[in-house]
Amino acid sequence: MKKINGVKNFSINSPSILTLGTFDGVHKGHQKILKKLKYEAKKDNLKSIVLTFFPHPRTVLNPDFNLKLINTIEERTRLFEKSKIDILITHPFDKNFSELSPDQFVKNILVNKLKIKKILIGYDHRFGKNRTAGFKDLKIFGLKYGFEVIEISVEEKNKVSISSTKIRNSIIEGDIKTAKSYLGYDFSLKGEVVNGNAIGRTIGFPTANLNINQDYKLIPKNGVYLIRTILEGKKVYGMMNIGVKPTLKSKDTSIEVNLFEWGGDLYGKVIEVFILYYIREEKKFDSLIKLGNQIKLDKKTCIKLIKEK
Repeated sequence: MKKINGVKNFSINSPSILTLGTFDGVHKGHQKILKKLKYEAKKDNLKSIVLTFFPHPRTVLNPDFNLKLINTIEERTRLFEKSKIDILITHPFDKNFSELSPDQFVKNILVNKLKIKKILIGYDHRFGKNRTAGFKDLKIFGLKYGFEVIEISVEEKNKVSISSTKIRNSIIEGDIKTAKSYLGYDFSLKGEVVNGNAIGRTIGFPTANLNINQDYKLIPKNGVYLIRTILEGKKVYGMMNIGVKPTLKSKDTSIEVNLFEWGGDLYGKVIEVFILYYIREEKKFDSLIKLGNQIKLDKKTCIKLIKEK
């Protein structure tokens, strides 16, 4: 897959088939579109192109809207690579770009720059200044500029339409099972292991403190989770606590991971943890002894879940 940063840095001589959108999560609905994109590209000997945007358009058009994303840029790119499309263009979304009229966007970018002969869009896709244009408008532009428009219907799971918003809400609520059923993969957090207060060691559960550098990355609700990671090529399970550590009267949110059957030094290393189950809410205990006893119970719960997998 060829990766391009911005439409201005891209040129192509052969005709293409394109789909476009923010694709946060690259969920099962998105995967359906990408599968169709590759099928049509192969059938008509076209280059398959995905045009996506960063930052998310909503955060540019409404700066007060604090939108957190399912994927970082790195994660989203990795998911696109798995789909084996030909070209990924990540275009910087800004105010100037948002001011393009539907006709300017179609003529100057889709037709003249990207050389589209076909375009696939989701059932609810809107484009152009103030999101004024949709599928019917694109069909008219297709007749005008000579390209075919293919609409992708909504992908459904248990009769509930899949959307990035519903997945975000599931993650925020700790409903990891639903999020995975829509995504088709385990939601993950990736960050550098940094120094913490080392309290975990005093109660028999040393933790790796995870620092997430991307402030736009979605973090699940506070609580305890079963996780897995890959260290030195080995699958390692553990449990993770997200929260303010009320027993220790901390005010700052932290992400702490206790790994089972692992004794190596992780400080300064970047690790990715895949979240498998939500175990319980974060609680305040009267003492570190009671906290330690609860963590022992949490570990038993996690081990039971691992055996059932």
